[in-house]
Formats: sequence, structure tokens, C-alpha cells
Amino acid sequence: MTQPSALPQLPLAGVIGAPIAHSKSPVLFRHWLDQMGLTGHYVPLHIEPEDMKEALKTLPKMGFRGVNATLPHKEMAMDLADEISDRAQKIGAANTLTFRPDGTLHADNTDGFGFLENLRQSTPDWDPASGPAVILGAGGAARAVICSLLDAGVPRLILSNRTRARAEDLAQAFDGDIEVIDWDKAPARLGEGRLVVNTTALGMAGKAPLEMDLSELHADQLVTDIVYTPLETDLLRTAAARGCQTVDGLGMLLHQAVPGFERWFGATPVVTDATRKAVLA
Repeated sequence: MTQPSALPQLPLAGVIGAPIAHSKSPVLFRHWLDQMGLTGHYVPLHIEPEDMKEALKTLPKMGFRGVNATLPHKEMAMDLADEISDRAQKIGAANTLTFRPDGTLHADNTDGFGFLENLRQSTPDWDPASGPAVILGAGGAARAVICSLLDAGVPRLILSNRTRARAEDLAQAFDGDIEVIDWDKAPARLGEGRLVVNTTALGMAGKAPLEMDLSELHADQLVTDIVYTPLETDLLRTAAARGCQTVDGLGMLLHQAVPGFERWFGATPVVTDATRKAVLA
């Protein structure tokens, strides 16, 4: 009797976090899968930190090719990985985990890639070497942004955080020209940046506003905010009114997903206006 041939395995991937219901990544991946006519699924997975180790052992047995990791798992993912990319090592966190056929776990960080690609797509005339960048915040997102800007050739960074010690620790983690300044000194220094980046959650819906004097912003600057809810933060609105080029934070989310999609579904998606509309719908 002829045995039926095995069906090809359906590609699976997902995003892990706690909480995770708010994630826009499943909508993004579904849009790309449908747009390219690919089979597969990308699902949100609520996993508590104490279950991470077991989950990362179980998911590949269930057919998962990889997962994105969001809070609070980005640092723990590094500890559990068998191989870590250079950029994840530099940033100290991982957001893109790939289960390899040999059973090993590869950890990467694509946040900085997403940040840079968002700037390049939105403002093609921006030259990283054209001048310094002012960075507000010293959390995990700031690490990814700083790493990407230094690698891209930004000559000098001015870093400010509400807790100065945290900014100093962050600056010491990188080889580069990084000046740390007190938070109350930041408003007077904003005008020095060819690029100004808010990496904090200040200004996000449900969070405290970014209460900062923005009068030093001027028309020769590019201003971006990693916050994308709302799309136009008070920072971006004020910057635009002062003649600055502005870039919202949604593109960073979209572009950081591209490398994972490539690895897990074997095709390269393109971030377009249709992509943005699908995620915002």
C-alpha cells in the first residue's frame, strides 16, 4: 500500500511579549503574506518571563520558524540564544529570534535597522555625516538608535536623559563621540543637532507629555519620534511648525519587521503607503 506523501510544513512565526494583545505586528505580517500570496501565519503569543526558556524550546517543535520579541523579553532572549548577531551584542537586546534547522537559536536586533530605514525612506536627502544628533532618552530604544547612528557615520551624539547616570552608563557602552548633558540643559542644545530624536515614551498616548522648551528647533533640522501613537506627537507638530523635516515613528516598526519576514517566510516585503494604511486601519 502506498504511503501518502508528507504535506509541506506551514510556515509559522509570531511575536512574544507580556502583554502582547496591543501589538500591530500580526496585522503587518498578515498584510504582507496576503499581498505576496504566501501561505503561513504570524500570531501574538503572551508568554510570561518565567516561561520563556520552555517556550523557546517548544515553539520550533510546533513548526515555528522564529518570533519577534518585545517587552519584557528582549534582554532574556540574548541569554537564551546559541548565537547572537554583532548588532544585538552591541545593543544588549534582541528582538528577532530565528529557530534554525540544526536546533540552534539565533538572536538579532533589527530596531536600529528599522530606525535608519525609516529615516532614509522618509527623507532620502538626509546625510548621517552632515552633523551631530541630539538623542533624548537612555532606554532600550536609545541603545538601538545610538548604535545605528554611530554605524551610519553620525560624527557626534549629544545624549540627555532625565536620570543622568543612566545616560552616562549608556554612553560608556559605545565607542564614539557621545556627550552627556543634564535633562534641563537639553532645550538649549536642541538647535545643535542636524538630527533630533526622541527615544522616550514621553508624548505617547497614555503617558506623560514631553514637557520641553522646543524654541531652539529650526528649519535646517530633521526631527523624529519613535512614538507612533499618536502619529503626530507634540514634538513633531511643533518641529513642523518651526520648519523642520519630521518623521513619525510608525516606519521604524514597519522596517524592523522586514529582516524577520525574510528569514521566516522567504520573501522580502516592501514598506509602502499601503503598508502604513493596513497597520493603521
